[in-house]
Amino acid sequence: MGMGAFLLLYSVLIAVFAPSLLIRLTHRGNAPRLGVAAWTTAIAGALASWITGAALLAVELSHAIPASGAGVVGSCLRWLRELAGDGVAVGVQIGLLASASAAAAVVGWRLVRGLITTRRRTHAHARDARLVARRVRGVDALVLDAGERAAYCVPGRPSVIIVTSSALEALGAHELDAVLAHERAHLNGHHPQLVAVLRVLAETLPRVALFSAGAAEVSRLLEMCADDAATRIHGRSALLAGLIALAGSGPAPAEGMGATSVAVLDRAGRLAASLPAPDRGRARARLAAASVLLALVPALMAGAGAMWCPPVVL
Repeated sequence: MGMGAFLLLYSVLIAVFAPSLLIRLTHRGNAPRLGVAAWTTAIAGALASWITGAALLAVELSHAIPASGAGVVGSCLRWLRELAGDGVAVGVQIGLLASASAAAAVVGWRLVRGLITTRRRTHAHARDARLVARRVRGVDALVLDAGERAAYCVPGRPSVIIVTSSALEALGAHELDAVLAHERAHLNGHHPQLVAVLRVLAETLPRVALFSAGAAEVSRLLEMCADDAATRIHGRSALLAGLIALAGSGPAPAEGMGATSVAVLDRAGRLAASLPAPDRGRARARLAAASVLLALVPALMAGAGAMWCPPVVL
């Protein structure tokens, strides 16, 4: 078994088994930044392994590298040719390259189209908000006259933070500052862009649990990351009170990230109950180990694939 086959095997194993493991490790939000790192490492690793594995396997089967050459790859290719024979190898090559090219074209087109559409919508929403919303002295955001209590951010040129007039009436000064700090943390961390990529990927491959669950869990964890950034400046009680005041007002527009759009109850419980330091340390250690393992496994499997090839014949 060559490196390409090992990388394809890894991508399948990660797509099947990683979601349940990562949900158990990250769902409580004990270390949200490391949780985001673990999920994105798994998703990026699966995609990279699919692409690299398919490319290597295609090269091996298509005889792009002379089978009479020396080295580990040459030995693997000679072994594959002896097992399959030229006729079978050509048939496998044509089928593999045709199916891989078709799948890559369809998935790539859907991803690009989805990202372009999402970017166009978010920028249009930000532009429209700047036209219809107003500035209020002492409020570091655009105020939109609306009956629903909402605060959310939208990436654009420039990006904007929007708070409705009803939310402005419901929030005290400290609560408003905490909620706006939460939204600024999203924009400073480029959270909307990451969520947009993951959502488009999940829509493109909806039956792959790694992508669908990853988009949902990363959205939750990014809200917790923004919570932590806001509480470092304004404290837990101010942000918790702000979330409670805005709760139940409905989700933010699809183009933005709202303070109360995702996992409000989980986040409120997390803000109300401080996790002991030893538990936080254990959570960080587990997630750091998971991220390192997810990053190293492709290299280890590729190395194992090289070791399993027959001895080099010069």
